[in-house]
Amino acid sequence: MEQSQNITQIIIDTINTIFENMFSSIDNTLYSLLDELTFISSDILNDRYFQDILGTTTSSGILLVANALLFAFILYYGIKFLLSHLTYDRIDRPSSFFIKIILFGICMNSSFFIIQLFIDFISNISLFIRSIGEDLFHETICFSTLISNINTNISINTSSLNIFTVDGFIKGILSVSLLNLVFSYSLRYIFIKVFVLITPFAFLSLMLSNTSWFFKAWLKNLFSLLFLQIIVSIILLLMFSVDFSNTDLFNKFIYVGGMYALVRANSLIRDFIGGVSTTITQSVKSFKNFK
Repeated sequence: MEQSQNITQIIIDTINTIFENMFSSIDNTLYSLLDELTFISSDILNDRYFQDILGTTTSSGILLVANALLFAFILYYGIKFLLSHLTYDRIDRPSSFFIKIILFGICMNSSFFIIQLFIDFISNISLFIRSIGEDLFHETICFSTLISNINTNISINTSSLNIFTVDGFIKGILSVSLLNLVFSYSLRYIFIKVFVLITPFAFLSLMLSNTSWFFKAWLKNLFSLLFLQIIVSIILLLMFSVDFSNTDLFNKFIYVGGMYALVRANSLIRDFIGGVSTTITQSVKSFKNFK
């Protein structure tokens, strides 16, 4: 009987050790990375290779392609204008079209500067919200501090973790949620860079009425991706308002609810204003639909 109990205890200790090592690895590597992935500023544009791809002059990178398409748009309009005298189709007046060429041509070739201002505008709103929390709670409002406080006050640490207890179960949920957030926000980071790169084409599409839908779709998707960090800042602010010194079961599940809210934040934004999904499971389903 005693030998059987020893074997059971060895199995339990082994399982706990495995989870201790896994959670410790997550704690030491992912928290600060998550802050960098979530709170994006114009620093994302300071990559030299990224700037080369976008184009630093009108004759390099994507800007070169966009300016070539600009001449194609002018040619297309000229042909359509001549044919309109035969087909009687309604078309923009030449004066209106050339005003669009000048205005949106300047915007297209100033894409880097415009998108830099736009990203910084959203970033500053997010920073302002978190600074309110820092003044109220005297702590840095970020994922690193949040998880550290939760682990300390729920008494979850790698030296006393028992996965078969409520605290261990909660720790498991938090870690799985954290991994989900890292994958989701990594996908968001890539999407933002993609939408930044196609900024010149978004401004170019405004020159013709039948292509202006592209700009609207681009703006909605990029805004929804950037707006996510404002929602995340608000959720973090609410989570820091929880009394960490109170370690009852209610507060513990509030922490879990907060992490789930962070996971579902992108879905909330999509339901509210639309935009692209960065939820891994949703993205996998979307790829399956193409088959």
